Amino acid sequence: MKVRLHATDIVDNKIEHHYPAGFHDNTKAITERVHRADPWLGQGDYRELFFEGMHIGYGHLAPRKNTLINFESDFESVEMHFALGGQVQTTDLHTKKQYNFSQNEHNILYAAGFKGRSTWATNPRMEVFEVNVMPSLFKKYLPEHVAFEEFRKSLTQQRTSLLVDRNRPISARMRMIIHEIMHCERTGPLKKMLVEARVIELLLLQLEQIIADQNTHHQASSNYLKKADIDRMYAVREIIETNVNTPHSLGALAKQVGTNEFTLKKGFKSLFGTTVFGYLLERKMVQAREMLLEEKDKTITEVSEQCGYQYASHFTTAFKRRFGVPPSQLRRGVLSAK
Repeated sequence: MKVRLHATDIVDNKIEHHYPAGFHDNTKAITERVHRADPWLGQGDYRELFFEGMHIGYGHLAPRKNTLINFESDFESVEMHFALGGQVQTTDLHTKKQYNFSQNEHNILYAAGFKGRSTWATNPRMEVFEVNVMPSLFKKYLPEHVAFEEFRKSLTQQRTSLLVDRNRPISARMRMIIHEIMHCERTGPLKKMLVEARVIELLLLQLEQIIADQNTHHQASSNYLKKADIDRMYAVREIIETNVNTPHSLGALAKQVGTNEFTLKKGFKSLFGTTVFGYLLERKMVQAREMLLEEKDKTITEVSEQCGYQYASHFTTAFKRRFGVPPSQLRRGVLSAK
């Protein structure tokens, strides 16, 4: 089993990763690797964890220029893909079909080997978290539901396919699970146990969200939303994602995407299960939590200001309401646990 990639303008400089069959290494409970970006590609790193049936890969990259990357894999896999930052466009060189991911989107992809080409942009930097699961293991967790019938056929027919045509937003709970996996300090069998449990929970959240969104989307579409309106709702979500700390108004957002406030309020709630400002608040809280955990040099007041709060007390109240603990307790708990 192997994955190979190289930039189109530097054919001689290739990266190739090899794996044991089914990601199973008899000599250890879990295998871990760290890869630093080569100078020709840009700055960043990519980390891997794998054990029988599962491979987890995550990292960030700031390409030195907009780059076309050719890549191929020679094994069958189901990939749970989470785009944490940046934008990537991937083309299947066999079918010519495009797969696009923007910041804060997820989906599930099946491929029986894959040969493709991706466009990696310089800004914003790419951040990705992906889980590759052997199809035999994935099938055990895929429930019988109309939303997954076509994907199940793809697995049987060994046909490259996305679980759903439109990517879904990464929820706060998904972000928390991803953070737990990326920062797990356990080792050996205990780490394998935790990572495997979190991956199953992550898959559960993906499947639940897709089922709920399908029901809501069907109701919204059949009641009053046209495809053009649905596209506008996703455009508003993208504006929020890329400008989390910018003040927004319903009127300005509606005008920006070519709709009115009424359609925006009703349509956004129908598609995403929350209001425009509820979604914005959720993204602010997730961003704040990540900053508190990862950027220890910033004070709580600085984090509050960066998230757009004029008063730290208002930020503390919102944070405690969302996560059950104030920012100071979260940070103390993390520090004392190390």
